Order: sequence, then C-alpha cells, then structure tokens
Amino acid sequence: MILVNTDYITDRKLETLSIVKGSTIQSKHMGKDIIAGLRTIVGGELEGYSEMLNEARAIATKRMVVEAESLKADGVINIRYATSNIMQGAAEVLVYGTAVKFL
Repeated sequence: MILVNTDYITDRKLETLSIVKGSTIQSKHMGKDIIAGLRTIVGGELEGYSEMLNEARAIATKRMVVEAESLKADGVINIRYATSNIMQGAAEVLVYGTAVKFL
C-alpha cells in the first residue's frame, strides 16, 4: 500500500475509489499527567505526550489502511492528519485520504 500526502503518484494513472479514514482517542495515565504538569513549569518536551501522539498516529494510520484494503485499493493519496483535544490528557487523532487503484 502506497501512502502519500500528494494528490498523485509519479508515473501512475489512478482511479479514485473513496475517501478513507482512521481515528483513535488516546490518553496517558495520571502519573504521566502529573510529570507533564511539572515539566510545563521548567519547560521542555513532554515526552509522554509525544509518545502518546506517535502511537495514536500509528493506530489511526493502520485503521485507514485497513479501510483502504477493504476497497482493494493500491494506495492512499492526499493524506492529512488532524488532532483535537478531547479532555485534559486525551487527544483524538484523525487521518484521512483518498483511496486509489492503479490503472
């Protein structure tokens, strides 16, 4: 499965199938939340949240690929990610794109 954030794949003619998406909502446990709160006082990367978002992007991308595979797609073009805060310490990651088949 080819995944790109452009609206084309070089040297390929494409048939558009459908919009596909994947999403997840992730949170960290309270201990990580407390550490992150302390980190905001002194500054620096909130590693627990960085890990959480990386995991969430991977899960959401996998779900999008599964949806594309169910359509017998060869790739997904024009991929975009969106993140939103659901509540303190929890975020939704949404990924979407256009499933395509090679001609």
